Amino acid sequence: MYKFIDLFAGIGGFHLAFHRLGAECVFACEWDKHARKTYERNFKKMSPELFRKKKFYGDINSIKDIDTEISDFQILTAGFPCQPFSQAGFKKGFADTRGTLFFNIAEILRIKKPEAFFLENVRGLLNHNNGETFATIKKVIEEDLGYSFHWQIVRASDFGLPQLRPRLFMVGFKDKKIDFEFPTPIKTKMTMSDVWGGDCSRTIGFTLRCGGRGSRINDRRNWDAYLVDGKVKRLSPDEGKKMQGFPDNFVFPVSNVEAMKQLGNSVAVNAIQAVGAEIIKILDTSFNPTVQFNAHTSNISKMAVHARKLTPTPLH
Repeated sequence: MYKFIDLFAGIGGFHLAFHRLGAECVFACEWDKHARKTYERNFKKMSPELFRKKKFYGDINSIKDIDTEISDFQILTAGFPCQPFSQAGFKKGFADTRGTLFFNIAEILRIKKPEAFFLENVRGLLNHNNGETFATIKKVIEEDLGYSFHWQIVRASDFGLPQLRPRLFMVGFKDKKIDFEFPTPIKTKMTMSDVWGGDCSRTIGFTLRCGGRGSRINDRRNWDAYLVDGKVKRLSPDEGKKMQGFPDNFVFPVSNVEAMKQLGNSVAVNAIQAVGAEIIKILDTSFNPTVQFNAHTSNISKMAVHARKLTPTPLH
């Protein structure tokens, strides 16, 4: 069984996607107290050892000894916040990332040396700080840490979810010879009418956000109001879960306002799962070739096929 860590975990979109693929989460961190409450409520039964061993941290900076506090793992996942580096970042590389949250990721990669990583961020990271932030990240990963670096803008609607939500996905491997390709988009079958259970005027929904709710339906800033069966309706967590790929039994032990904020900050689970399936498929053949002959890989292969279908499964 592959092991992964879930950094800047939010409400656990990465966790859910990789659990569906048969991997085990051995370390996670999330500083927001409300998101932590949602994460623990939904994953304590799914990944009991994570909580029993007290491996669900708050502030990532509270890690004192990366080597001993973080269990060994093969895949690092993170939906990390975007922070500016100095204008000299492209020249300084690794040293220039100190003081930013990306530095924590880089340090963990440097010390633990996992087989692969999977990072997610907003599309704007590409041009952030005149492109120097992305250039620094790429340089650190490729030149300073020795990993490969593949990136692509991926939309939630490319993998079965009815919202655009373009996000920057970054994937890399310790073995730089690995030829990675992002999965081919599939036709979206779910529409906003399916989400609402009624006739919606939009087939693909607006990208969920974490703020700015309540604009009029004709306002260009509107993202949470829809015309359904001829009436204006606003998104609730029930619709938001469907749009992000969370199962119906995913629970929010917080207010609806907080739940919508958490959904707006989350990753699109189906898109993460589709890319995660490709990562695992590659590791099956390159990380440990003999694994393809055992029952584990047979199970992984079935789950990878399931990821193609991308039908939400309930939490266990």
